Amino acid sequence: SNSQIFQKAISTSTAYNDQFRELVLSGKDIETAYWELVVKDIQDACKLFEQIYDETDGADGYVSVEVSPQLADDTEKTVEAAKWLHKWVNRPNVYIKIPATAACIPSIKEVIAQGISVNVTLIFSLARYEAVIDAYIDGLEASGLSDLSRVTSVASFFVSRVDTLIDKLLEKIGTREALDLRGKAANAQAALAYQLYQKKFSGPRWEALVKKGAKKQRLLWASTSVKNPAYSDTLYVAPLIGPDTVSTMPDQALQAFLDHGIVGRTIDSNVSEAEGIYNALKKVGIDWGYVGSQLEVEGVDSFKKSFESLLSSLQDKATSL
Repeated sequence: SNSQIFQKAISTSTAYNDQFRELVLSGKDIETAYWELVVKDIQDACKLFEQIYDETDGADGYVSVEVSPQLADDTEKTVEAAKWLHKWVNRPNVYIKIPATAACIPSIKEVIAQGISVNVTLIFSLARYEAVIDAYIDGLEASGLSDLSRVTSVASFFVSRVDTLIDKLLEKIGTREALDLRGKAANAQAALAYQLYQKKFSGPRWEALVKKGAKKQRLLWASTSVKNPAYSDTLYVAPLIGPDTVSTMPDQALQAFLDHGIVGRTIDSNVSEAEGIYNALKKVGIDWGYVGSQLEVEGVDSFKKSFESLLSSLQDKATSL
């Protein structure tokens, strides 16, 4: 879940009306009523997935709920919000979702150290992804827990949005070399992220944590829907299949893959090609640092806008009910 998903669910259906009416009549303000709706949904979803969580010994069966996107630039308040949400939902298979902004990297370490499982969202660059892994490992080491098996995490690495922005930049550059690289940047960067994942979750430092039951922070592919109709409808699913990864697919991508996708390990089948594409993009003038920070700003802004728009549509709903 995230604020955009809740906005769509709550403002475009009548499914929440009865519960919302009761909350408003009991004197709850709009934002408090919103969190009550959200937490109830998340608790119900956690219950639904609990069996999967138990059967896989805590590897799968998680439900994510996001701290308010308005806190994306506030380290301390993000920590407080994560602790509050975790305590309120009170389910072993909940992930508290925290954005990978510079301000929230220390929050991730602190929340993991408190024994709270985290879904780190809005990762757009390799540099920021490495900081996210470090925050997870630092948090596990700082936790003081003798059994780390129930503190887990996923790192949500965004894919299609990378191509959307880079394709525009390549079209501006306009050379044949630049135009030939359209639609290739996102998957190349994702393949390199998987290499980073394998490197960081190995060696003596990581092995010491494994002895205490630590689980790797899995890579999760987010934003897997195809934005450009000229591209294959499984472009951000088929090339990103590999061990320890999670693919979050919207309905269209899932249906397309069920129809004509082939399951096979593809994520590291051609790493040298991915490196070649990544470097070729730099050569034609793509600044990967700019791409990462620009997409982060856009991502945080769009979540904030959804959150504000949701509160405003709830205010209207309260009046009409």
